Amino acid sequence: MTGLLGWTPVAASALLTAPFWWSGLSKLIDFKGAIAETRAMGLRPPAPAAAGVALVQLAGSSLVISGRGAWIGALALAAFTLAASVIGHAFWKPKGLERTHHLNAFLANLGLIGGLALAVMIAESSAL
Repeated sequence: MTGLLGWTPVAASALLTAPFWWSGLSKLIDFKGAIAETRAMGLRPPAPAAAGVALVQLAGSSLVISGRGAWIGALALAAFTLAASVIGHAFWKPKGLERTHHLNAFLANLGLIGGLALAVMIAESSAL
């Protein structure tokens, strides 16, 4: 693709991965807050867990956006998203509105995983 359309996969990948790279940057800017977040999620030890999450989010996003090794980045982000969804949005536990909130977040995260799969398909077809 040439011209403006040539940048479409990059822009779309940047938008798709925005929740990841924004969260990763936020963790670097406020690492104490990142440690508190991972501690609240029950991840131990919290400091290495926070660093690992930030690394996966930033490296995975970079790979998907660049289109080089996109499948590695997408797989890392998808695995992280699925694990985070099961840990943080266990919709099968609460009742009422809280259950609805967690179910919606869980399903939105599944949509992100699907979007990551599409991004890999586009990156792989562009590489041919």
